[in-house]
Amino acid sequence: MLYPELFKQLESVRWDMDKDIPWDKFDAALLTEEQAQTVKMNAITEWAALPATEMFLRDNRNDSDFSAFMSIWFFEEQKHSLVLMEYLRRFRPDLVPTEEELHQIRFEFDPAPALETLMLHFCGEIRLNHWYRRAAEWHTEPVIREIYQTLSQDEARHGGAYLRYMKRAIQNFGNEAKAAFAKVGVLMASARRTAQALHPTNLHVNKALFPRDTIQSRLPDPEWLEHWLDKQIEFDASWEGKVVERILHNMSLLMDRSFKTVQELNRYRKELQASLGQAGGEPQPA
Repeated sequence: MLYPELFKQLESVRWDMDKDIPWDKFDAALLTEEQAQTVKMNAITEWAALPATEMFLRDNRNDSDFSAFMSIWFFEEQKHSLVLMEYLRRFRPDLVPTEEELHQIRFEFDPAPALETLMLHFCGEIRLNHWYRRAAEWHTEPVIREIYQTLSQDEARHGGAYLRYMKRAIQNFGNEAKAAFAKVGVLMASARRTAQALHPTNLHVNKALFPRDTIQSRLPDPEWLEHWLDKQIEFDASWEGKVVERILHNMSLLMDRSFKTVQELNRYRKELQASLGQAGGEPQPA
C-alpha cells in the first residue's frame, strides 16, 4: 500500500494556517480590488475538492489504498479553500464566499474511467502548481503572495502522489494503463489547440446539467477563469510551455521512453492503441 508512506511524507511537510502564514505582514495599500476578487473566485474553485472526492470514492470502490489517500488529498485541498477564505475574512470580509456560493459547485460528476481520471487530475495538479506560481508573482500584497506560493507547493506534492499511483497502475494493468495515461496526456498537453483552459474544474462532467456542468460555469462569474489567466496573471505561451514540459517529462519517466513533443507522445499513444486493438482517433476535449 502507498497510503501509509504518503501519509507520513505529506504529514512531515504540512503547514499550519496560524503559524506558517505571515498574517502580520498584511499591507492593505498593496491589495487591489481586482486582486481581492480573484482570491474569492479561487476560494470557491478550491471547494471543488468536495465533489471531486465524492467522484474518486465512487469510481474507486475497488481500490481501498487510493481511496484512503483521498483522506489526505481532500483535507489539504479543502484547506486551500479555507486559507483563502481566512484571508478574505481578515482583510476583505465583504468578499467571503457565502455557503450558497460554495454549495453551487457541489454536484455529481458522471462516472468516468478511473485511470483516465487519475491522469486528468495528475495533469491538473501540474497546471495548478504553475497557475499559483504565476499568481504569486502577479499579486502585490505580501501575505496573499505567500499563500499562493504555499498552495503551489502543495499542488506539486499532490502531483507526485498521483504519479506514485500511476506507476502502480502500470505495474498492475500494463499497456491498458499506459494507453489511458497517454490519451489524457496528449489532451492535457495540447492546451494551445483549445479555446478553454484545460483543468479538471473547467471540463464538462455531467451531461444532464450541460452547459452548467463545469465548476467554472457555476461560479458567481463564469467568465472569471479565462480573464484571470489571460489578462491578470498573464499565463502566456512561455508558462504553458512549462506545463507541457512537465507533463512530457513525467510521461517519459512513466513510460520509460523519451517524449520531447506532444506529437511524439501521440504517436506512442497510437502504438499502444494498436497493440490493444483500439480505435486510434485523436483525443478530443470533453
